[in-house]
Amino acid sequence: MDQVDLSDRVARMRAKLREVESALADSGVYGDANECRRLSIERGRLASFFVLYDTWQAHQRELEKNRKLLEQEKDPEFRQLIESEILSGSEQCRRDEEEVMSAILPPDPDDSRNVIMEIRPAAGGEEASLFASQLFRAYSKYAERRGWRTDVLDLSETELGGLREVTFSLSGSAVFSRLKFESGVHRVQRVPVTEAGGRIHTSTVTVSVLPEAEETDDVTIRPEDLEISTFRSSGPGGQNVNRTDSAVRIRHIPSGLVTASQQERSQIRNREIALRILKSKLLEMQRREEAERHAASKRAQVGTGDRSERIRTYNFPQNRVTDHRFSVSAHDLPSLMEGDFDLILDPVFAEDLRIRRESFLKEGDR
Repeated sequence: MDQVDLSDRVARMRAKLREVESALADSGVYGDANECRRLSIERGRLASFFVLYDTWQAHQRELEKNRKLLEQEKDPEFRQLIESEILSGSEQCRRDEEEVMSAILPPDPDDSRNVIMEIRPAAGGEEASLFASQLFRAYSKYAERRGWRTDVLDLSETELGGLREVTFSLSGSAVFSRLKFESGVHRVQRVPVTEAGGRIHTSTVTVSVLPEAEETDDVTIRPEDLEISTFRSSGPGGQNVNRTDSAVRIRHIPSGLVTASQQERSQIRNREIALRILKSKLLEMQRREEAERHAASKRAQVGTGDRSERIRTYNFPQNRVTDHRFSVSAHDLPSLMEGDFDLILDPVFAEDLRIRRESFLKEGDR
């Protein structure tokens, strides 16, 4: 690590912290909810960073002190004791450095948000629908492990228990930060339950992860831009489960986006859910357009996050899941399908951190 360059960055961050604290001390900022929230988050991030950085510096000073003592010490027993302290101190400094470098990298402003996810079968017919159902179950199990709340917003099943589509929200601590890389095409290779000949089939499912829009987000939805229609909720195979037109479909005319909800018995509640999904989709569209204009989107490093991009393969015969963007793999698919997504997410985030760290050290501030 280039200590001089890092020192320059740290000095700028200290100045930034003073600037943010000064802005928050001005009572006028509390009239702007968006700006107040942004400044509060920035202050928390910078303050947390300096706790890590100052701890690292203290450990480095202690390590250097022990190295000087070793140069002066002649007694073999004391030298052995000091060498042991140096060894453990070096390892501690290495861990400190890892944490500091993770914290110094520019954060994703959406990391603290909840998400709205959509899963749909793509190629593979009923097998794709069955895997979509299993993937939804796996994400729900993962949410349970992390203490997140899962709310189904829209769901349509097939006669064999698969899914035509499902839209659901996950709420909790920093949900988007953990699921941000899940958008794209998920490919499954296995022998389907409907395959009598024992042949391996390849099917695909698309996953979309949207950072959920919040009340303070600048997303305007004009009533005149909406085309709202109602229809009857349906169950597997099109079976009517509601005799009234309680399901709601909303088309946003300017963007062409369409959302729907049929989970609630109340038409009003379904309308609220469909609007909630639409607002998050419009927010994501705004973010993508901004990223394209600046040509500096994080997705340029790790993939577009678009549904058309193949990101992952679940190879059941080989008990392996592979993330193609980061060229990392993990084994034990049964555990992963029971919700242990950290098996693949941990190496994905480790590789992402390595890439961003290299970019940071080479290019500095953009």
